[in-house]
Amino acid sequence: MGLISSVFAFLFGGGRNSVRETVEIFRENSENGAERSLVLQQQAMLQFGEEFKAPQKGAFDRFMDGLNRLPRPAMAIGTLGLFVAAMIDPIWFAARMQGIALVPEPLWWLLGVIVSFYFGARHQAKVQELQREITATMQRTPKVLENLQALKDLRSKVVGAADPGPDPNLLHHLSVTEENPALEDWRRLRRGQ
Repeated sequence: MGLISSVFAFLFGGGRNSVRETVEIFRENSENGAERSLVLQQQAMLQFGEEFKAPQKGAFDRFMDGLNRLPRPAMAIGTLGLFVAAMIDPIWFAARMQGIALVPEPLWWLLGVIVSFYFGARHQAKVQELQREITATMQRTPKVLENLQALKDLRSKVVGAADPGPDPNLLHHLSVTEENPALEDWRRLRRGQ
């Protein structure tokens, strides 16, 4: 027992494992490799998440976006309100319309310009935002094509999914089954003939 104890003490003594350390020279430690792989995968997922994270807008930008959404519904509801007011109290409505009739024409032009610029600027901002989204999508196109090619390559490696290509003779040869006497004998025995 003393010899065996001293051999084990030599190989595994001093808190070290000489056999493991020697093997790790030739073969990766699976546990350490799995830890490195996990860290790499986590970092890749974090980077992937950062690439597709929508930019966060500040409080002022969110407030202005909310404020910009008010004029169209307000104008639509106001116009419907004018119709309702005309039906409920035509005299009150006619008095208000007489007041509008006194507004000078240059003021109407100014109102038209302001409303046009407001909606035009909003439309332009939305179109530019859409173009940025389309550009980001188009930048992902090469990766999507690469993934599609990889999937196509995987499909061709599936057993029983040989692609004969454009050769009709090869396609016919693949679809015609050869006679197998052993299989035919087995089928006859199974049917009881």
